Amino acid sequence: MQFQRSTGTALRKYWAGTLLGTLVLLTPFHALALEKYGRPLPPIGNVGEEGVARSKEELEQPAQEEWVRGYLLTAAFLDNPTFAARPDNTGLVGLRHMVHLETDLYKEYLQFYTDQNFFSDRTKGWIILTEWDQTYALTGSLSNWGWRIQYERDAPLDRSGIKQSYADTMLTYAIDPLGTRSWWRQLFPNQNLTAYAGAGWLFHNDNYFARPDNTGRALYRYVAHADLDLYRNHVVIFGDTNFFTDRQSSNAVKPTELDWIVGIALRWGHGEISLYHEQDMPLDRGGLIQRYTALQLRYEFEWVKQKPTSVQ
Repeated sequence: MQFQRSTGTALRKYWAGTLLGTLVLLTPFHALALEKYGRPLPPIGNVGEEGVARSKEELEQPAQEEWVRGYLLTAAFLDNPTFAARPDNTGLVGLRHMVHLETDLYKEYLQFYTDQNFFSDRTKGWIILTEWDQTYALTGSLSNWGWRIQYERDAPLDRSGIKQSYADTMLTYAIDPLGTRSWWRQLFPNQNLTAYAGAGWLFHNDNYFARPDNTGRALYRYVAHADLDLYRNHVVIFGDTNFFTDRQSSNAVKPTELDWIVGIALRWGHGEISLYHEQDMPLDRGGLIQRYTALQLRYEFEWVKQKPTSVQ
């Protein structure tokens, strides 16, 4: 005989799961940081029974093959007392504009992506772009493991000044989405939780700092990320943390900076609107704390090529 649950019990379990997931997101171990080149974002499409986000087009057009996919985003920094608009920590960010492009080189094992990220300075009228961050990377995955090798360069646009660049490698491990587990689907049929954590090594560092006040030189980073899907990938709470260490410190594995972010995203079709807060802070001493709250719009797209049809 099928076990019947009362409405009250179901609601209590729903909110208990929501609270648990929120606490997970706010815990540093379970929360990948918002990089200046943009937070790694999960697909916007519908979620299938197996808990994997898939778009309607992907489900209905098996004859098409992805060529290039990506997203465009723009964000307004609604509250920004300290988050700088150039690598030398001058100005205050007003707007962010970004394009992300990626393509598969060999299935899921090898992809290439690039991020082109631009900032404006609210103290100069919000419109004029003052920083350009470029990222180029090779990445891939095998089962629950992910890897990347990446180069980033951050440079001012409206004047000369400090340029920060580095190359790093990173290894991450992702838990299986809880939406793939029968007990989770029974309790929370419209929700899902995904998370991963990892560590990276900045093997080349040309002036990429280990603290928000532009002191030290980063050597290692420790990251974690989680997404709590509250309802069918339409309402998502997300959290990230990112730790840097200082190669000039007496203890090169001890974190000297923590960047954390928490936010909520509303999704429909190929679009997303999100509200989030980030704070970058030193851990081993006092000093500058950079923080802001932003409202962001993102639109996901893909270019596909038609597979040749077989001749009968």
